[in-house]
Amino acid sequence: MNRRHFLTEGLVAAATIIVGDCRAFGASAHRYQLAPEAILPEGLRYASDEIREAYRFAAANRDILRYIPCYCGCGEQGHTSNASCYVKDTSLPGKLEFDAMSVG
Repeated sequence: MNRRHFLTEGLVAAATIIVGDCRAFGASAHRYQLAPEAILPEGLRYASDEIREAYRFAAANRDILRYIPCYCGCGEQGHTSNASCYVKDTSLPGKLEFDAMSVG
């Protein structure tokens, strides 16, 4: 058995064990809360699926994202956390204002 064959089979076996173990704990069924798609402004409705999902997640989970710092340098723009990269800090819960920074 050569080194490449050993590494390939070892990685496949490890991945099989990890995926199997995660399914046993229900990880494959994990879903997170998203805000409805209709909450997004017109400009975001045509963004990629990943971007729309990130904004929907941020809108539904601002209370969690506000504790996660952002490292992209947007603090100069007044952003206070990762939540600020998606939803403006001054937004009220029933009337969200989105920041377009995370689109690109």
